[in-house]
Amino acid sequence: MQNPAHVCVVRHGETDWNISGILQGWTDVPINDVGRRQARELAEAFAGAGFASVWTSPLIRSSETAQIVAKLLGLPAPVAHEGLMERHFGAVQGVPKAELGETNEVLLQQILRRNPAAHFEEGETMDEFADRVLGAVLEIGVRHGGERVLVVTHGWVMDVITRHVGGLPRSAILNLKRKNGESVWLESDGRAIHPGHPPSCGG
Repeated sequence: MQNPAHVCVVRHGETDWNISGILQGWTDVPINDVGRRQARELAEAFAGAGFASVWTSPLIRSSETAQIVAKLLGLPAPVAHEGLMERHFGAVQGVPKAELGETNEVLLQQILRRNPAAHFEEGETMDEFADRVLGAVLEIGVRHGGERVLVVTHGWVMDVITRHVGGLPRSAILNLKRKNGESVWLESDGRAIHPGHPPSCGG
Protein backbone atom coordinates (compact mmCIF):
# COMPACT_ATOMS: atom_id res chain seq x y z
CA MET A 1 0.00 0.00 0.00
CA GLN A 2 1.40 3.37 -1.03
CA ASN A 3 2.05 5.97 1.65
CA PRO A 4 -0.21 8.97 1.15
CA ALA A 5 0.97 12.37 -0.02
CA HIS A 6 0.60 15.06 2.63
CA VAL A 7 -0.96 17.94 0.76
CA CYS A 8 -1.40 21.55 1.84
CA VAL A 9 -3.99 23.32 -0.32
CA VAL A 10 -3.82 27.11 -0.20
CA ARG A 11 -5.82 29.90 -1.83
CA HIS A 12 -3.93 32.22 -4.17
CA GLY A 13 -2.89 35.77 -3.29
CA GLU A 14 -5.21 38.74 -3.58
CA THR A 15 -6.22 40.27 -6.92
CA ASP A 16 -7.75 43.63 -7.74
CA TRP A 17 -10.92 41.80 -8.78
CA ASN A 18 -11.12 40.23 -5.32
CA ILE A 19 -11.18 43.73 -3.87
CA SER A 20 -13.68 45.01 -6.44
CA GLY A 21 -16.04 42.06 -6.05
CA ILE A 22 -15.83 40.94 -9.68
CA LEU A 23 -16.47 37.27 -10.46
CA GLN A 24 -13.24 35.79 -11.81
CA GLY A 25 -13.82 32.14 -12.65
CA TRP A 26 -11.53 31.25 -15.54
CA THR A 27 -10.71 34.89 -16.32
CA ASP A 28 -6.97 35.44 -15.99
CA VAL A 29 -6.43 38.18 -13.41
CA PRO A 30 -2.94 38.69 -11.90
CA ILE A 31 -2.32 39.08 -8.20
CA ASN A 32 -1.72 42.60 -6.93
CA ASP A 33 1.01 43.93 -4.63
CA VAL A 34 -0.86 42.66 -1.56
CA GLY A 35 -1.13 39.25 -3.22
CA ARG A 36 2.61 39.17 -3.85
CA ARG A 37 3.24 40.05 -0.22
CA GLN A 38 0.88 37.26 0.82
CA ALA A 39 2.86 34.85 -1.36
CA ARG A 40 6.10 35.89 0.33
CA GLU A 41 4.45 35.46 3.73
CA LEU A 42 3.33 31.97 2.73
CA ALA A 43 6.88 31.06 1.80
CA GLU A 44 8.09 32.31 5.16
CA ALA A 45 5.39 30.39 7.02
CA PHE A 46 6.17 27.18 5.10
CA ALA A 47 9.96 27.44 5.32
CA GLY A 48 10.18 24.41 7.61
CA ALA A 49 7.32 22.37 6.17
CA GLY A 50 9.54 20.16 4.03
CA PHE A 51 7.63 20.45 0.78
CA ALA A 52 9.04 18.41 -2.10
CA SER A 53 7.07 20.17 -4.83
CA VAL A 54 4.48 22.79 -5.65
CA TRP A 55 1.40 22.30 -7.84
CA THR A 56 -0.88 25.03 -9.09
CA SER A 57 -3.90 25.96 -11.10
CA PRO A 58 -2.70 27.33 -14.46
CA LEU A 59 -4.67 30.56 -13.93
CA ILE A 60 -2.19 33.40 -13.42
CA ARG A 61 -3.38 34.47 -9.96
CA SER A 62 -2.62 30.99 -8.73
CA SER A 63 0.49 30.27 -10.79
CA GLU A 64 2.13 33.59 -9.90
CA THR A 65 1.52 32.91 -6.20
CA ALA A 66 2.97 29.42 -6.61
CA GLN A 67 6.02 30.67 -8.51
CA ILE A 68 6.89 33.17 -5.78
CA VAL A 69 6.55 30.54 -3.04
CA ALA A 70 8.51 27.88 -4.95
CA LYS A 71 11.35 30.27 -5.72
CA LEU A 72 11.67 31.46 -2.13
CA LEU A 73 11.59 27.87 -0.85
CA GLY A 74 14.21 26.77 -3.38
CA LEU A 75 11.83 24.29 -5.01
CA PRO A 76 11.41 23.39 -8.69
CA ALA A 77 9.03 25.41 -10.83
CA PRO A 78 5.39 24.66 -9.98
CA VAL A 79 3.51 21.98 -11.92
CA ALA A 80 0.28 23.31 -13.45
CA HIS A 81 -2.83 21.09 -13.51
CA GLU A 82 -6.07 22.16 -15.20
CA GLY A 83 -8.05 20.16 -12.64
CA LEU A 84 -7.09 22.75 -10.03
CA MET A 85 -8.70 25.67 -11.90
CA GLU A 86 -11.52 27.67 -10.36
CA ARG A 87 -15.10 26.74 -11.22
CA HIS A 88 -16.16 28.07 -14.61
CA PHE A 89 -18.80 30.70 -13.86
CA GLY A 90 -19.95 30.92 -17.48
CA ALA A 91 -21.81 34.02 -18.55
CA VAL A 92 -21.25 35.90 -15.28
CA GLN A 93 -17.45 35.79 -15.39
CA GLY A 94 -16.15 39.34 -15.33
CA VAL A 95 -19.42 40.67 -13.90
CA PRO A 96 -19.25 42.75 -10.70
CA LYS A 97 -21.37 41.31 -7.90
CA ALA A 98 -23.09 44.68 -7.48
CA GLU A 99 -24.20 44.55 -11.11
CA LEU A 100 -25.30 40.92 -10.81
CA GLY A 101 -27.48 41.91 -7.87
CA GLU A 102 -29.50 44.13 -10.21
CA THR A 103 -30.11 41.40 -12.79
CA ASN A 104 -30.12 38.12 -10.83
CA GLU A 105 -30.44 38.60 -7.08
CA VAL A 106 -31.07 34.88 -6.48
CA LEU A 107 -27.80 33.88 -8.13
CA LEU A 108 -25.92 36.62 -6.30
CA GLN A 109 -27.17 35.38 -2.93
CA GLN A 110 -26.17 31.83 -3.87
CA ILE A 111 -22.68 33.05 -4.77
CA LEU A 112 -22.34 35.08 -1.58
CA ARG A 113 -23.31 31.99 0.44
CA ARG A 114 -21.02 29.76 -1.66
CA ASN A 115 -24.08 27.66 -2.43
CA PRO A 116 -23.08 24.66 -4.60
CA ALA A 117 -26.58 24.67 -6.12
CA ALA A 118 -25.80 27.87 -8.01
CA HIS A 119 -26.40 27.36 -11.73
CA PHE A 120 -23.99 29.15 -14.03
CA GLU A 121 -25.27 29.50 -17.59
CA GLU A 122 -22.54 28.35 -20.00
CA GLY A 123 -20.46 27.29 -16.98
CA GLU A 124 -19.68 24.08 -15.11
CA THR A 125 -22.11 22.03 -13.08
CA MET A 126 -21.08 21.24 -9.51
CA ASP A 127 -20.50 17.58 -10.36
CA GLU A 128 -18.30 18.41 -13.35
CA PHE A 129 -16.33 20.83 -11.22
CA ALA A 130 -15.98 18.59 -8.15
CA ASP A 131 -15.03 15.54 -10.22
CA ARG A 132 -12.11 17.33 -11.89
CA VAL A 133 -10.89 18.90 -8.63
CA LEU A 134 -10.90 15.64 -6.70
CA GLY A 135 -9.37 13.82 -9.67
CA ALA A 136 -6.46 16.25 -9.62
CA VAL A 137 -5.92 15.74 -5.88
CA LEU A 138 -5.95 11.95 -6.34
CA GLU A 139 -3.41 12.25 -9.17
CA ILE A 140 -1.11 14.30 -6.94
CA GLY A 141 -1.41 11.52 -4.35
CA VAL A 142 -0.24 8.95 -6.90
CA ARG A 143 2.68 11.10 -8.01
CA HIS A 144 3.92 12.08 -4.54
CA GLY A 145 3.35 9.19 -2.14
CA GLY A 146 5.06 9.85 1.20
CA GLU A 147 5.96 13.45 0.28
CA ARG A 148 4.66 16.86 1.32
CA VAL A 149 3.16 18.88 -1.50
CA LEU A 150 1.91 22.46 -1.67
CA VAL A 151 -1.08 23.09 -3.95
CA VAL A 152 -2.05 26.66 -4.86
CA THR A 153 -5.61 27.02 -6.09
CA HIS A 154 -8.91 28.90 -5.68
CA GLY A 155 -11.73 29.51 -3.22
CA TRP A 156 -14.45 27.35 -4.73
CA VAL A 157 -11.89 24.57 -5.26
CA MET A 158 -11.12 24.69 -1.56
CA ASP A 159 -14.85 24.47 -0.83
CA VAL A 160 -15.04 21.19 -2.79
CA ILE A 161 -12.06 19.80 -0.89
CA THR A 162 -13.37 20.99 2.49
CA ARG A 163 -16.72 19.26 1.93
CA HIS A 164 -15.04 16.06 0.77
CA VAL A 165 -12.61 15.67 3.66
CA GLY A 166 -15.37 16.64 6.09
CA GLY A 167 -17.65 13.89 4.81
CA LEU A 168 -20.24 16.42 3.66
CA PRO A 169 -22.40 16.15 0.52
CA ARG A 170 -21.45 18.25 -2.48
CA SER A 171 -24.65 20.21 -1.93
CA ALA A 172 -23.65 21.38 1.57
CA ILE A 173 -23.38 25.12 2.23
CA LEU A 174 -20.25 25.68 4.31
CA ASN A 175 -20.94 29.21 5.58
CA LEU A 176 -17.26 30.05 5.26
CA LYS A 177 -15.02 31.61 2.67
CA ARG A 178 -11.32 30.85 2.56
CA LYS A 179 -9.23 34.00 2.71
CA ASN A 180 -6.38 34.67 0.30
CA GLY A 181 -3.45 32.65 1.63
CA GLU A 182 -5.59 30.42 3.87
CA SER A 183 -4.73 26.72 3.80
CA VAL A 184 -6.15 23.27 4.53
CA TRP A 185 -4.21 20.01 4.91
CA LEU A 186 -5.24 16.63 3.53
CA GLU A 187 -3.83 13.22 2.68
CA SER A 188 -4.19 11.57 -0.73
CA ASP A 189 -2.95 8.11 -1.66
CA GLY A 190 -4.40 8.07 -5.15
CA ARG A 191 -7.49 6.11 -4.09
CA ALA A 192 -8.98 8.25 -1.33
CA ILE A 193 -8.67 11.73 0.16
CA HIS A 194 -8.69 12.18 3.92
CA PRO A 195 -8.22 15.05 6.38
CA GLY A 196 -4.59 15.85 7.11
CA HIS A 197 -2.53 17.77 9.62
CA PRO A 198 0.27 20.31 9.28
CA PRO A 199 3.72 19.03 10.23
CA SER A 200 4.76 19.49 13.82
CA CYS A 201 7.29 22.20 14.59
CA GLY A 202 10.65 21.16 13.21
CA GLY A 203 9.05 18.23 11.41
